[in-house]
Amino acid sequence: MELTAKSLAEILRGTVEGNPEVTITSFAKIEHGRPGALSFYANPKYEQYVYTSRSSVLLVNSDFVPKQAVTPTLIRVENAYNAVAELLKYVSDQRKLYRRHRAWSCHIACSAKIGRKVSVGSGTVIGKGCKIGDYGIIHENVTIGAGTVIGHHCIIYPGVVIYPGMKIGDNVILHANCVIGSDGFGNAPQPDGSWKKIEHLGNVVIGDNVEIGAGTTVDRAEMESTIIEDGVRLDNLCQIAHNVVIGKNTVMAAQCGVAGSAIIGKNCIFGGQVGVMGHVKVADNTTVGAQAGIAGPVRKSGQILLGSPAIPHMLYMRSYAKFKQAGGE
Repeated sequence: MELTAKSLAEILRGTVEGNPEVTITSFAKIEHGRPGALSFYANPKYEQYVYTSRSSVLLVNSDFVPKQAVTPTLIRVENAYNAVAELLKYVSDQRKLYRRHRAWSCHIACSAKIGRKVSVGSGTVIGKGCKIGDYGIIHENVTIGAGTVIGHHCIIYPGVVIYPGMKIGDNVILHANCVIGSDGFGNAPQPDGSWKKIEHLGNVVIGDNVEIGAGTTVDRAEMESTIIEDGVRLDNLCQIAHNVVIGKNTVMAAQCGVAGSAIIGKNCIFGGQVGVMGHVKVADNTTVGAQAGIAGPVRKSGQILLGSPAIPHMLYMRSYAKFKQAGGE
């Protein structure tokens, strides 16, 4: 990426103070500024760095009045913080410009149907009968099992494994090394103390506009489907077990684990390392604090839960105060 201050100002609807032809090729925090980088100033506690920054371009609010000489070229915008977010999205979109590409070492089954302008990286395998929608980007060393259906505008990063027969919607992002459709943890105890594997013949159905983080696993159902509904966001290293349903627009931070057949409502927010017992139902709009454990059904919508077993947050805070008293603090 290489952009001039003038082109940046046009993208961000700002004005240039300084050299409009100076170019940037990277981003840097204002305190780590370097030539060729763009930084931004939005928080007053960082003002000292405005006057020492070595960045080539500095985004500032339109009403900023410097108290000393400033070396970088300034681009004045209505809101510098929002402008940075807009610029990062612009650069990301440019990197994802769709193009048809087939790496020479990829393997695509003859019966697979690949949409328009789909990019397939080296070492990727696409199985028999797969259907891949238009404008997808499939990176290196991805495995897509036979009969899988993937929608339009999806991005699948390196090392992703998608088992046969999965269904994935439009605008889905699967980050590196996530696994979609592995067998659930189903084992039946035997009289001699051993365990007999229960075969899983279902699949995983992922809706539209879903993002699944690196190293996350979503297990296939024993029968029917494990379902990830539209708009869900799963962070890195989450575990979603067989036959789970996660409702629309629910988000889960890293290392959450949901046991088999649990049903999570819509618009829920789970902090990191939350655990959910199998076969329970969690109501819509539930917020669960980090490391909480949900051991039973959550029937009331809109609650904030903390602790393990998880309880309403005000009750938890009163209980915690008692714990501290009992500890002599």
